[in-house]
Amino acid sequence: MAAPVALPFARSERSTVGIEWEVALVDADSGDLRQAAEAVLAAVRPEDGTDNPHIKQELLLNTVEISSGKCRTVGEAGADLQRSLDEVRAAAAPLRIDLMGGGTHPFANWAQQKVTDKERYATLIDRTQWWGRQMLIYGVHVHVGIEDRAKVLPLSRAMLTVFAHIQSLSASSPFWAAKDTGYASNRALLFQQLPTAGLPFAFEQWEQLEQYVGDMLHTGVIDQFDEVRWDVRPSPRFGTLEMRIADGAANLLEVTAISALTHCWVEHFSSMLDRGETLPTLPPWFTQENKWRSARYGMDAIIITNAAGDEELVTDSVGRWLVELAPVAERLGCSAELEQVRVILRRGASYQRQRAVARRNAGELDSVVRSLVAEMKAGRPL
Repeated sequence: MAAPVALPFARSERSTVGIEWEVALVDADSGDLRQAAEAVLAAVRPEDGTDNPHIKQELLLNTVEISSGKCRTVGEAGADLQRSLDEVRAAAAPLRIDLMGGGTHPFANWAQQKVTDKERYATLIDRTQWWGRQMLIYGVHVHVGIEDRAKVLPLSRAMLTVFAHIQSLSASSPFWAAKDTGYASNRALLFQQLPTAGLPFAFEQWEQLEQYVGDMLHTGVIDQFDEVRWDVRPSPRFGTLEMRIADGAANLLEVTAISALTHCWVEHFSSMLDRGETLPTLPPWFTQENKWRSARYGMDAIIITNAAGDEELVTDSVGRWLVELAPVAERLGCSAELEQVRVILRRGASYQRQRAVARRNAGELDSVVRSLVAEMKAGRPL
């Protein structure tokens, strides 16, 4: 066994929130992906030549990541994202590039995508080969500030009990390389092919996490902690718990709705710990099954809700949670955003809207790209 590696957890204020949103650059005429991130990033760079901290490079040159600052409320984080989105749109428009959200591009060819010229990305692709080249996927990550390191792992385990709810609501990747995969979130199953991606280990003690990192570093699996790409992971550098569950969103309303739900859950479970209550957990085999069911069936998934193996339609469970979390949302100042989850329940998740557009247009996927671009501009489901 290798020596454990100390993972100091940064001091963070409780329940602060930050959001990262990966957005695709698409050609305004053909709807195909454009490898133009470098040109867009150059245009949004501040005059002093430093990088824009809220608009960043990603693995592929067809992608930019926009992120909020450390915020008090989801509304504040959403306003940050909107400002960055406006900047990127202004830089992209003269190049005849539109912005598109979603977990995957409906018809782009993964083999034609160019990787950003950075050593860490080159190393990733060299190691992971065919699967690494397939990572033509987009996600939304939500960071929530945790004030006490002792809470991080219990909160992580509790968030796995509502994992399927987030994945079902955010599912937006039904198409892959011009085919309907039959999945609501094809991204979820693609991403877990990377060696350190997928569901986290249910560690009980922080020392177990430090031992894991020591072992991974010693055996050359990772060079730094950031290369652990779990769906729910501690982020020691920021003092947060990071939820990387959600597919890329088609519009800002869905980003803030799903982020508010995530924010409320972390705060709800944190308050339970304060009261000395035991947090809910699921056996790993149920968590794994829930991940598969929500990826496959999305809003029609029947999920396992507790360790006893009880089951419920995911949308019914979300409806009950919205009532339970309403007081938490009021406390966190995100009642309006939490209420927008009902818009997704009414209108369907993005994967359902994408399939409806394809059906209306005889399976023509250009129309799906146009609808995603239109939703991004409108800032809400259409």
